[in-house]
Amino acid sequence: MASVLAVITTTVVGLMVGVEFAVAFVLNPIMVRLPAGASLEARAHGGRMLGRAMPFWYIGSLILVAALAMVTWGTTTATTALVAAVLLAVSVVMSIALLVPINNRSKTWTAESHPDDWREQQQRWDRLHSIRVAIIVAAFALVVIAATAL
Repeated sequence: MASVLAVITTTVVGLMVGVEFAVAFVLNPIMVRLPAGASLEARAHGGRMLGRAMPFWYIGSLILVAALAMVTWGTTTATTALVAAVLLAVSVVMSIALLVPINNRSKTWTAESHPDDWREQQQRWDRLHSIRVAIIVAAFALVVIAATAL
């Protein structure tokens, strides 16, 4: 049971990290270089699409990692998974407190209707997102270590 859970957890968290890494280091740099209207539309669409999926993915990943810690309780695998779960919990809190408010504003922006400081708000989101990516990459590394220690 623990081995199956470890594989599922590693896959789910790994895919989430891959998506968020691609957003941070591939998609957003491309969108920043687009003309203002196209950049606003692309980020708004991405914000709406990923804004629907990512809450479930983040919470689901956290639940899976916590479950891995519980089924391996009393071992070094559990300790490693628990630290990964704490990092994922930090990423969830960070998302809700810092990133979601910016995303909720930006997903309504259009070329015709946007605030004057839209670029600054997107840059702030990008910086915070990069920090979040570093946190979830560390969590993923710990999940992999926990999974291979079984």
